[in-house]
Amino acid sequence: MKIRVVSSREEIFTLNPNERVIHLAFRPSNKDIFGLVETCPKVEVIQLPKSYMATFSKSIQMFLEMQRIQLLEGDVWGHRKDLNEYYTIPSSVTEKIKEMKIEGKTTEEIEAKVSKESKLNIGMVAYILTREVPA
Repeated sequence: MKIRVVSSREEIFTLNPNERVIHLAFRPSNKDIFGLVETCPKVEVIQLPKSYMATFSKSIQMFLEMQRIQLLEGDVWGHRKDLNEYYTIPSSVTEKIKEMKIEGKTTEEIEAKVSKESKLNIGMVAYILTREVPA
């Protein structure tokens, strides 16, 4: 699975309309979020660093809920935007999730363990669990 990393507001309007998971590496304004949803109508997840979540508008959070877009807190550890515009979640993460599902682990156990091992936010692990890994 790939996460599109967006590092400036100017980049929003150049995005592929089929993007589903986007990490905003800048502090977005309400206008930026509206522009992002308009540019990428299929977006399912918007991820922001923890420091930006604290100042994120409640009205935009409600707007995203109404659009059925998940707002997640998290980082893309070790990603270099100058090398690739996408952060790729390692296949080992989805393999680990599959293994744990086969072992009969609960969703909460899978989320906690994979999050700890991969440095991914629990919300992102939950998203991968529901979208990328068949039951």
